Amino acid sequence: MNGAGNEILILDLREDDFAPSAPQIRAIARGDGLAFDQLMVLLPPRNASTEAYVRIYNNNGAEAGACGNGTRCVAWHLMRDSGRSSIVIETGAGLLECTRLGPTTFRVDMGEPRFGWRDIPLRDPVPDTRFVDVGAQTIDARLAEPPSLASMGNPHAIFWVKNPAAFDLDAIGPVLECLPIFPEKANISLARIEARDRLSLRVWERGVGITRACGSAACAALVCAVRLGRTERVAQVELPGGELTIEWRASDNHVLMTGPVAFEAEIKLAASLFDDDAD
Repeated sequence: MNGAGNEILILDLREDDFAPSAPQIRAIARGDGLAFDQLMVLLPPRNASTEAYVRIYNNNGAEAGACGNGTRCVAWHLMRDSGRSSIVIETGAGLLECTRLGPTTFRVDMGEPRFGWRDIPLRDPVPDTRFVDVGAQTIDARLAEPPSLASMGNPHAIFWVKNPAAFDLDAIGPVLECLPIFPEKANISLARIEARDRLSLRVWERGVGITRACGSAACAALVCAVRLGRTERVAQVELPGGELTIEWRASDNHVLMTGPVAFEAEIKLAASLFDDDAD
């Protein structure tokens, strides 16, 4: 499947007592027609109120804490089976409520953003995560404004720029992702405020690379923009793969992400992908 162009592979193991290893995940990603940004592994629910426990992996085999676009795809898959219009799934980021708004449009409650330096996390204490000097100025003078930092279940650095397309993200992305200030690395976004209700975004996703869409990055960009007084609490976020509607709800501090999903194919994986020496 894909969510706004974010390539998602769902591996439904709710009937199996099995979880793939990092080498097996990398082998799957190299399979014919199986290239993905995130792998959403569905496991039996641990909580009676949920439909599944979902572990999320990047294509390098590393586990991720959150994937908003992938969560919408999981919701489509689970609601297709159950016929329900609202479900709750559990991920490493907590319980996520998913609602169907149309045949291929879903909303996910991504929970509350976190801004504390320990929560993101950062290596060292900082007084204000709205602007943090991460030492990126040596990469490109146009990154002169320090980024805004936040966690949406995974760490995000939002660099505010005049033109996201003007940067060689392939070159600067891996350097920024691995700056020493980020002990768990970070997702890197180049963001532009287009209007009070619109942002544009390009994302280098940790463990993945350049991605056509990243739902948690869109959420992080919106909440960081609101904290700076640059947008309203509801905005369209334009990514290379499509648009997402992000709302930072004032009543409970939760971030809601609404966007499309698209089904591409259903595939039976070859047993050889799960050989112990797959890598």
